[in-house]
Amino acid sequence: MSTVHAPPSPRSLPAAGAPDRASVLAAVATVDDPEYPGVSILDLGLFESLSIGPDGQVDLDLVPTFSGCPALAMIAEDVRAAVRTVPGVGDVTVAWLAAPAWTTDRVTARGRAALAQEFTVAVRIGRSEPQCPRCGGRLDDRSLFGPSRCRSVALCGDCRETIEIMRA
Repeated sequence: MSTVHAPPSPRSLPAAGAPDRASVLAAVATVDDPEYPGVSILDLGLFESLSIGPDGQVDLDLVPTFSGCPALAMIAEDVRAAVRTVPGVGDVTVAWLAAPAWTTDRVTARGRAALAQEFTVAVRIGRSEPQCPRCGGRLDDRSLFGPSRCRSVALCGDCRETIEIMRA
């Protein structure tokens, strides 16, 4: 199961009525990708949009890294659980969108840094050639097929470390 961090302090949340956007986004930010504990789904670029009704109904749209990702149901449930902790929230729906397509351009700088430092994962943006997150060396593709559809495997020509490359 993916990691869900403690919600924001109640002092930062509205006392009554429908929740505000910032409070809901703060709750979503506590949900990590199950493959990368400590890396928020916001930093991975999965968040697309949200709407909040006057009755506290929260509808969230997320973009999967790929439609066959086995963690989609787990992430959606973790998002629902995190958002339900926000005062004033009623029902919560999470929808996985078919468009826009997720790309590595959606990964934030903080997400790229965490992936590199904690998981030895480089992020390929567009046609760029990512560098080794360990030493900055050149990566040589070894397999287009990594542990999941959105990742491939490379070898650093300098430090000889095996590196996963996140790709779209």
